[in-house]
Amino acid sequence: MTGALRDLFTRTHAVPATPEPGAVTLRARGVSVDRPGARRVLEDVDFAVEAGAVVALVGPNGAGKSTLLAALAGELSLDEGVVELDGLPLSHWSTVDMARRRAVLPQSHTVGFPFTAREVVAMGRSPWQRTVLREHDDERIASAMATVDATHLAARAFPMLSGGERARVALARVLAQDTGTLLLDEPTAALDLGHQEAVLRAATARAADGAAVVVVLHDLGIAAAYADRVAVLASGRIVADGPPRRVLTTDLLSEVYEHPVEVLDHPVTGAQLILPVRR
Repeated sequence: MTGALRDLFTRTHAVPATPEPGAVTLRARGVSVDRPGARRVLEDVDFAVEAGAVVALVGPNGAGKSTLLAALAGELSLDEGVVELDGLPLSHWSTVDMARRRAVLPQSHTVGFPFTAREVVAMGRSPWQRTVLREHDDERIASAMATVDATHLAARAFPMLSGGERARVALARVLAQDTGTLLLDEPTAALDLGHQEAVLRAATARAADGAAVVVVLHDLGIAAAYADRVAVLASGRIVADGPPRRVLTTDLLSEVYEHPVEVLDHPVTGAQLILPVRR
């Protein structure tokens, strides 16, 4: 084996270090993305993801939330700018390298073959096959399925599950992957109220354990309750980024969503409540 091949093999199969609290694990620098027809979906976006925090991406339909998440994941081509993972451009990393550093939950959850729910969750462990961490596969799979209330689904065929059950199993796959960064695209969309809360509790628990978590949300109340930081997108740009109470204001949200919004505190708990004004 030549020195170059040995270096590539070593780099591809190295186990990444756990990020330090507050360390930037993903960064977008001047990222712009065009869609066919020359429509710009993201415009000169600068965005950093830090270990130990949950950051929510919110904004109206078409604002660019899922596009930004896909850009951070390395799943689409950029027209301008660069995305860095652990301080290096995504082009530096192999597919396995990236899979050991960031896990991605897409909006849709489809599997072409009748794998069982447990087999789908076990797919999240595939990046660790050639490392010492493969010894933790069973433990990580069981823990992830328990976290999303999917243990009882283990033997069922994934295509036969309900939409909410598939969403929970897909999230368990991401949790089992056990990476330093999690990118979650609308993880609560198909879930009932109790499971929505469980998903966000799982996200905050991962952040408390040192992971960086980015989550696309439509429910502003959930963002206010669980995110350490909220980035508001509108027309492909980040128009506000900071702590929920500083960012989620009546004036800003009413302007961005083009609908009157009321922001107030719960009379008992003091929690931030965000409600559309209904006439």
